Amino acid sequence: MKTQVAIIGAGPSGLLLGQLLHHQGIDTVILERRTPEYVLGRIRAGVLEQGMVDLLREAKASERMDREGHVHEGVYLAYNNQMHRVDFKKYAKGQTVMVYGQTEVTHDLMEARKREGGVSIYEAEDVQLHDIYSDKPRVTFMKDGEKVELECDYIAGCDGFHGVSRQTAPKDKIKTFERVYPFGWLGILSETPPVYDELIYANHERGFALCSQRSDVLSRYYVQVGLDEKIEDWSDDRFWSELITRIPKVAADRLVTGPSIEKSIAPLRSFVTEPMRYGNMFLVGDAAHIVPPTGAKGLNLAASDVSTLYRILVKVYKENRVDLLDKYSEIALRRIWKAERFSWWMTSMLHKFGDDDFGQRIQIAELEYYTSSEAGLTNIAENYVGLPYEPIE
Repeated sequence: MKTQVAIIGAGPSGLLLGQLLHHQGIDTVILERRTPEYVLGRIRAGVLEQGMVDLLREAKASERMDREGHVHEGVYLAYNNQMHRVDFKKYAKGQTVMVYGQTEVTHDLMEARKREGGVSIYEAEDVQLHDIYSDKPRVTFMKDGEKVELECDYIAGCDGFHGVSRQTAPKDKIKTFERVYPFGWLGILSETPPVYDELIYANHERGFALCSQRSDVLSRYYVQVGLDEKIEDWSDDRFWSELITRIPKVAADRLVTGPSIEKSIAPLRSFVTEPMRYGNMFLVGDAAHIVPPTGAKGLNLAASDVSTLYRILVKVYKENRVDLLDKYSEIALRRIWKAERFSWWMTSMLHKFGDDDFGQRIQIAELEYYTSSEAGLTNIAENYVGLPYEPIE
């Protein structure tokens, strides 16, 4: 087999990159070790920055999002039993975010690729990357018991933290940065209406809580828990009781509870890999970085990586601008570290870190400042809706 760009991983970043390149006449093959059903079963993010919304429209995969997604013009920060709204339109130059689940994004991209005849190979086993520093990198994999070789010009590693792409990077050339947080998020999905019209991030003496949503009839809620907690110890009643305790009364009084249809505990950490280019292999999304979900940046950071690599590759193929390949890592990392900072800061300001009364008072003082200052509200709004993508020149 031959293609121009081999894409490893059929999550949203790999599918989005494939769609964008396809519409520019650049041939791609996507390899995924899991089944389509498994990929769609991942319950993940649901807040899309304007930049990602625009990319989905450019990829011609936005029709259902534009019809069913919910535009949010603000977000609430809650503390001391009070709710404080951050107005995006006022403090972020009119920008907004779109609430639309990652599962739905992935489904739409899968359907668009299938409709347009793009090649996606699922259940590709034993994927290996070869000759990444040569002009002719190769990918080998097993499919239906047969070994297949895929020749290409470039490899985009969109296969996540545990994928083969990052593992292929030479150990003497890769550097990683990591911060592990001493807690996780217990999240549930319930077929109940959202408690509020916009998301609520709550700081409470018992720990952080988040009221999120997927649609008018599907809600996503989280509470901070210790890393030693077990799912089986958290009945639905216990979860709802804890959530009600941690959010302001004005929201708790409106909360509609119901049976959970999904429940999980996710640890939190910050992680960055440098660089993001190794010869003709490029790391994209979770293969290169992870953020705690507090800033709603994980999927959106992957989208900004996709945008950068996509626009570079278009110039490479159409204008022979191979010099731009050297800039991918530098450009991507500038935005990544800013988003890492925002996610770390939101996590630090909203979560309980042990029995630290001084730290708790500092958090409240910080929240009071940021929610009462024009500069503070602008800072939060600009970062939450997403910093601008750097132009490729």
